[in-house]
Amino acid sequence: MKTDFLGTVPVLPSQNIARDLDWYSRNFGFVKTFGDNLYAGMRLEEIVLHLQWHADTPEDPLLGGSVVRIFVRNIEPYFESLVIKGIVKCDKLLRNTDWGTHEFGLYDLNNNAIFIVEDINSSSEKTS
Repeated sequence: MKTDFLGTVPVLPSQNIARDLDWYSRNFGFVKTFGDNLYAGMRLEEIVLHLQWHADTPEDPLLGGSVVRIFVRNIEPYFESLVIKGIVKCDKLLRNTDWGTHEFGLYDLNNNAIFIVEDINSSSEKTS
């Protein structure tokens, strides 16, 4: 069985999740789909954005590398192919996370964080 790629979700830095959710709602019509004061998701029709809180300090910069979450179905074949290529280590796949996913992450050559995520709570193309 192969891995099916379902979509991507940009993760935007935020210094105030509640403020920014309100701004996206008022100005664009986004609706909050989940979250707390550290991480939240929102949707406008088929567009999904996530917000992640950052302190904007040298240790936690607001304007560091970007983050993208790539949602898939059947994560293991793709993960195993990257392990074979030496791109990720075999212990990096997190299974049954508290937020309902199997996932792993890595950094590209420009220090952008790339997360490959399988939503285990839904068999649909849920990316929120």
